[in-house]
Amino acid sequence: MKTLYVSDLDGTLLRQDQIISKYSINILNNLIKAGTLFTYATARSHSASIVTKGLELEIPVIISNGVFIMDRKTGERILKNSFNSDDISIISEFLNKNSIYPLVYSFINGIEKVSWLSNKTNKGILRDINDRKGDNRIREVFDIGSLYEGDVFYIICIGDEQDLIPLSKNLQEKETFKFLLQKNIYYPEYWCELMPKDASKANAVLQLKERLGCKKVVSFGDGLNDISLFEISDECYAMGNAVPELKKIATGIIDTNENDGVAKWLYENIKK
Repeated sequence: MKTLYVSDLDGTLLRQDQIISKYSINILNNLIKAGTLFTYATARSHSASIVTKGLELEIPVIISNGVFIMDRKTGERILKNSFNSDDISIISEFLNKNSIYPLVYSFINGIEKVSWLSNKTNKGILRDINDRKGDNRIREVFDIGSLYEGDVFYIICIGDEQDLIPLSKNLQEKETFKFLLQKNIYYPEYWCELMPKDASKANAVLQLKERLGCKKVVSFGDGLNDISLFEISDECYAMGNAVPELKKIATGIIDTNENDGVAKWLYENIKK
């Protein structure tokens, strides 16, 4: 049976130091060369290619939590989901009212940008911006109107738990777009991610599955944003370090990301 294997990155394929171990790289590349259809589905966008350097993928990857399916070799976006103008009006008005000033991902004149409002920011946003030194997508703006310019496809609010949990409760009433609130696994802040309604890891994986003519999906993950992926998978494996909610719906629990759980499972379970 032709099978598509899909792994999350952070907390799953990546270790705490945000790299894939040489052990995992070697196993995965050998399996890929032997014909295994392996890829990743991640909340990352531009940085996904950087942290997976050395991984010789042959099929498209899923980035920005399913907003895009991308050919990693050419950078072509095979699938793209964006917010419509009504969504942006609702989101910007709501966030402004609550004094939340996010990172806004968009295409401006066909070029991907990550905009931030430098005169209204917080320590979480500043830390993230500082982590992106050398990223030419970063676009500093000084007014709200400029923050939401372009073809917006992804919005991240970063802040303390007490600020974002009430925000998420209000967002639950909205039906025209998706949101996900979870704690950042590397830093103390929480992240509230806003995405177009049709964007999800699950939808993107199903489209990639059809594109490749696969009959089965096997997935690996650790966080809340992997729940939709697990729900459409034929088999789904939660990392030993995964959140309890994901472990509850998993086919099984495998070793942790620090101990190369995904690579070990694939090596032991794929017929050579």
